Amino acid sequence: MTSDGRLMLDAGRLARVVVLRALKLGDLLCAVPALRAIRGALPHAEVVLVGLPWAREFAGRFAHLVDGFREFPGWPGLPEVEPRLDRIPGFLAEMQAGRFDLAVQLHGSGRFVNELVALFGARHTAGFYRPGDHVPDPALFLPWPERGKEVSRLLALTEFLGFPARGEHLEFPLHDADRAAARRLVGPQPGGYACVHPGASVPERRWPAGRFAAVADALAGEGLGIVLTGTAAEEGLTRTVAAATAAPALDLTGKTDLGATAAVIAGARLLVCNDTGVSHVAAAVGTPSVVISTGDNPARWAPADADRHRVLCEPGGLVPAADVTAHARALLDSFAETRTPRPHPEGLPCARPAC
Repeated sequence: MTSDGRLMLDAGRLARVVVLRALKLGDLLCAVPALRAIRGALPHAEVVLVGLPWAREFAGRFAHLVDGFREFPGWPGLPEVEPRLDRIPGFLAEMQAGRFDLAVQLHGSGRFVNELVALFGARHTAGFYRPGDHVPDPALFLPWPERGKEVSRLLALTEFLGFPARGEHLEFPLHDADRAAARRLVGPQPGGYACVHPGASVPERRWPAGRFAAVADALAGEGLGIVLTGTAAEEGLTRTVAAATAAPALDLTGKTDLGATAAVIAGARLLVCNDTGVSHVAAAVGTPSVVISTGDNPARWAPADADRHRVLCEPGGLVPAADVTAHARALLDSFAETRTPRPHPEGLPCARPAC
């Protein structure tokens, strides 16, 4: 036991670890520092990620942190995926057969999922809880932090378990094939280009297409090429933006996988997007960004570097296009070539971390 009465995990006996984080791209990127802490403390352990089907690619890309992947079939009460009830018994049997030494509930506050993680049958189970939630092991469960950035909240658990943090920075490994695909798709862009990503998985998080078009035209006026990105499901949205812009735009919607999308963003001078997964990709690859938030707890999800990544928030997401353009121009100026940040220019409307 530790001095505060908490069970001290014996790292030498944690040969197999399973982590539940069955969420979307941005959520998983915010979990990378916690996964890095687990790997750093348990360099010889097998770490298995339980995630949504798309995250199989994520696990393969982050093979330096994750050794295996198990597809999550859903669970009653969780909104991320419709539960496939016929697959849940087999999934749980597979988890129990894995004979994990530690199961980490890194999914969230604990509602619904603490009972699920307990059914993995690991020798130790750890995670978060809120009052009234099921707590499989009081010695290894931490009260859910109600404030702070998502990265910091998740690191609070790994540090609580005795796994020291190894930085709060995000990362996104890029492969040669990713960069080659980006070069092939984008081609030469004299003066560079800006990525405009008008989509978001939740429609309520989408800034109006006409405002994205106005910003795209302003950036084109700065001599930048305009590259539109998005998933195949967002083709209609990006077509609307492209039709509303006076300047020509290269529409890559549905033409890039995750790695190529990240490489396109990495090669851009700027990203303008909603508060969605690509904003965390930009933070991971170091591309300056202007993020428009609808007010869904921007203080929790905003990138840590507020100089390089400006999060603008108004109730309902109705941020004026002029404000986004002003911050975009400031970032282009501040991070031109040298990538050295500088303070906000005098008179520029401040990016607000919360509504």
